[in-house]
Amino acid sequence: MPYLGSEDVVKELKKALCNPHIQADRLRYRNVIQRVIRHMTQGLDMSGVFMEMVKASATVDIVQKKLVYLYMCTYAPLKPDLALLAINTLCKDCSDPSPMVRGLALRSMCSLRMPGVQEYIQQPILNGLRDKASYVRRVAVLGCAKMHNLHRDSEVDGALVNELYSLLRDQDPIVVVNCLRSLEEILRQEGGVVINKPIAHHLLNRMPKLDQWGQAEVLNFLLRYEPRSEEELFDILNLLDSFLKSSSPGVVMGATKLFLILAKKFPHVQTDVLVQVKGPLLAACSSESRELCFAALCHVRQILHSLPGHFSSHYKKFFCSYSEPHYIKLQKVEVLCELVNDENVQQVLEELRGYCTDVSADFAQAAIFAIGGIARTYTDQCVQILTELLGLRQEHITTVVVQTFRDLVWLCPQCTEAVCQALPGCEENIQDSEGKQALIWLLGVHGERIPNAPYVLEDFVENVKSETFPAVTMELLTALLRLFLSRPAECQDTLGRLLHYCIEEEKNMAVRDRGLFYYRLLLAGIDEVKRILCSPKSDPSLGLLEDQAERPVNSWASDFNTLVPVYGKARWATISKYQGAERRGPELPDTASFATSGPLIPEENKERVQELPDSGALVLVPNCQLTAEYFEKTWFSLKVAHQQVFPWRGAVHPDTLQMALQVVNIQTIAMSRAGAHPWKAYLSAQDDTGCLFLTELLLESENSEMQISVKQNEPRTETLNSFISVLETVFGTIGDIKS
Repeated sequence: MPYLGSEDVVKELKKALCNPHIQADRLRYRNVIQRVIRHMTQGLDMSGVFMEMVKASATVDIVQKKLVYLYMCTYAPLKPDLALLAINTLCKDCSDPSPMVRGLALRSMCSLRMPGVQEYIQQPILNGLRDKASYVRRVAVLGCAKMHNLHRDSEVDGALVNELYSLLRDQDPIVVVNCLRSLEEILRQEGGVVINKPIAHHLLNRMPKLDQWGQAEVLNFLLRYEPRSEEELFDILNLLDSFLKSSSPGVVMGATKLFLILAKKFPHVQTDVLVQVKGPLLAACSSESRELCFAALCHVRQILHSLPGHFSSHYKKFFCSYSEPHYIKLQKVEVLCELVNDENVQQVLEELRGYCTDVSADFAQAAIFAIGGIARTYTDQCVQILTELLGLRQEHITTVVVQTFRDLVWLCPQCTEAVCQALPGCEENIQDSEGKQALIWLLGVHGERIPNAPYVLEDFVENVKSETFPAVTMELLTALLRLFLSRPAECQDTLGRLLHYCIEEEKNMAVRDRGLFYYRLLLAGIDEVKRILCSPKSDPSLGLLEDQAERPVNSWASDFNTLVPVYGKARWATISKYQGAERRGPELPDTASFATSGPLIPEENKERVQELPDSGALVLVPNCQLTAEYFEKTWFSLKVAHQQVFPWRGAVHPDTLQMALQVVNIQTIAMSRAGAHPWKAYLSAQDDTGCLFLTELLLESENSEMQISVKQNEPRTETLNSFISVLETVFGTIGDIKS
């Protein structure tokens, strides 16, 4: 909402802008305009001085022009009629002798988001594409993409596309890069800009003249070109070789990806390239930019999938610093695990051991899990460190160490004896459910080697009624039954009490079913229990839990220098899918997320809703976005033009109502949450003639009446009745109305 006193501020500034004495003093006039911009950026509605600001654009002061054009671009959607008056000034400035003024005016014209502006900016853009000044051509090229975005549904102008393709040979490198960006936007539906042999070779030759951002863009576009011969391929690779040594990480990564894609049939070339970029990647991993460091670490892990030990000689580069954020530390720990070899294992383990007592419990636990991963290869050293960590008697450390032991004894049976000797006494420091499950599993599987195993399990049984995690109880059932087979005398009474509790008192059905299953299994005989619970285990040598085999570079080359290494392929595919849906806008009745149980629009009402936009009486324009401040100001300045009451049964589902209103181009300004009493909503809509409809919905309580109040900025009875009929149709489809 606008700040208190905003109307007085607008009046004061309007008076100052109209003062001829202030207009005569250029500095005072500019200061007043700066005050307008300052208040605008602070959230005040300054649309009331639109006409005065348009007049202020007629000046030779370039700073004043920039300020005024910024103001006009901001308020043009709210004042489309008045904004058209500024078009003449902008068109005149597009012919100004100064290229700075021409470019500024053209950029501002292309930024006016209002209907009907395309016919005014088309000719200035074409003139700008042929302008002598490179700055104007840069602006004009980007203006082509802006003009296309204003009218996405219109056909692509073939002449304009040809003009942009011809500008790819412009002398100014920034114009070339802007052309690629604009063509990509305009030809998105056709698959984007086409890179053929002449264009590819031309871009490669122009690369040294581009800035770092331009080089990264061009390298990305060159991925679409496939050389026709092996000789051409190596010529291109020779041209790209110097960019692998660029000071810009973006250029290095882009050149590396292009190398990997082009050399997909030459694995030795791919390996040589990855060796060359080792230095830039290590530098990025030590960058002060946390985002760059994290992305580089993710790419290092991706490279290690194909070249294990590629960075082993530089393992100290991945030691964690105290001041680094948590997510970077976790990535470095993951990399360290993959770089361990016979030469550095002692140093890496000592470093990880220091992390295990970090003030961050999450990071400490990650370091312990990392030691457990290394223990698959270097068992004795890791088990010794893990055993020493148990002596610290810290809850979060003990919990993770026991979980690590559980995984380790399955993968490395030779360490079972050492693990069993370390377990006694650790049950006192475990409160976490995961830790309890791991300890109970170890006691059940290897309880014959642990002297106090039955008594530890008995303590768990004594406290089973207070256990809040069903998984712990089910693990306790299995472990106690397993231990009963090897130590029946010590476990019989405890097992009987646990089975009785699970069958007779436990409310969780999963636990109760597990107890019944084991009870019936015992009735079938001990031999049957042994056959089920002591069946042959999987062979750890099968490598089911081991690291995957080395992957060829071609399996991930297309994902290099993207966000796939950061998010993962599956998660990034989901994110890209939702981003594409947002770019396309909301889709209609294919909505599984509606709050209603049935379809939004019943079959018998679909024809009524679909006929509304084509009726000719009322056409509501889409994307008529009003700010809350402007809505409030306009609402209080208008009188109620129509008020009506509809019967309403049941609660209001805001998401469903909002989606239904979007179908007929009615925008929601504000809406109460579901279940609020009274429930209110404020809506806005505008027809193709500029008539504005502001609506208030009021529902006092459920199973009551929906009161509708509509205000118009122009008194038109016919369009008002048509708008009311649109609301009736929407409410009739979702509210079970009987009017």
